[in-house]
Amino acid sequence: MTGEHAHVLGDPDAPVTVVEFGDLECPYCAQAAPVLRRLVAESHGRVRLVWRHFPLFQVHPHALAAALAAEAAGAHGLFWPMQELLLTRQDRLAEADLRAYATELGLDPDDVVGDRAQQWAPRVQADYAEGLAHDVHGTPVVFVDGVRQRGRLTLDGLRAVVDAV
Repeated sequence: MTGEHAHVLGDPDAPVTVVEFGDLECPYCAQAAPVLRRLVAESHGRVRLVWRHFPLFQVHPHALAAALAAEAAGAHGLFWPMQELLLTRQDRLAEADLRAYATELGLDPDDVVGDRAQQWAPRVQADYAEGLAHDVHGTPVVFVDGVRQRGRLTLDGLRAVVDAV
């Protein structure tokens, strides 16, 4: 479930893998992000977070463009900073906004939108297809070592699951 192009936060060799299928325009993903980042940060190298794109383009009109922008930033080693910007600024995901975020991160704005960004579409599509194969229909969906987590994501709840692994 991690894939060869996976974006990993934390130690890539950490023994516990948390995979999130997320949508960068989803308010629930924005709420989950600090919880998941803190889980990784406070795990003493025991947990790694893997992001998989699952843009809910039917309800979030900017989700796909945001995913492409994040992938473009990832090509420059800036996936996680871009992901954080996009999740915390979900009310501003139009093309002009994505260009501004690229500039803020020191990237060429033309890399994150339009024709250049389209080169990342196969990666986003592959993540989406993988999500469908794992019965993902909404976001966020989180797996801890391959086991789908149900209910509200809390730091204490995730720590308990990680401790049991």
